[in-house]
Amino acid sequence: MDMGGCAAGEPFALRVLGDSMVPEFDDGCIIIIDPAGVIENGCYVLAVHEDEYIFRQLIIDDGRYFLKPLNDGYETLGIPNIDAVKGIIVQKAGTRRHHRKHYG
Repeated sequence: MDMGGCAAGEPFALRVLGDSMVPEFDDGCIIIIDPAGVIENGCYVLAVHEDEYIFRQLIIDDGRYFLKPLNDGYETLGIPNIDAVKGIIVQKAGTRRHHRKHYG
């Protein structure tokens, strides 16, 4: 992923595309990803699945890893290991204070 001149460990921003993570993250909202963040069960992550970057909630169940959408219209995907996670979502930006939220 080309992070536009950011160092590998620096947080960076991305725009959410699609509705797989509604109602928490609407299409077009900005999220801040920390590549060095602490990965925990239930955190929101940027991960690689089938050679594409994907934004989902990480579920760890009995040593297995899953990428779960918040929108039930999408399927939960398995990933082989934690190395597929490239960063955790630490903030949702917004134009109004009540739209902003911190995670992790």
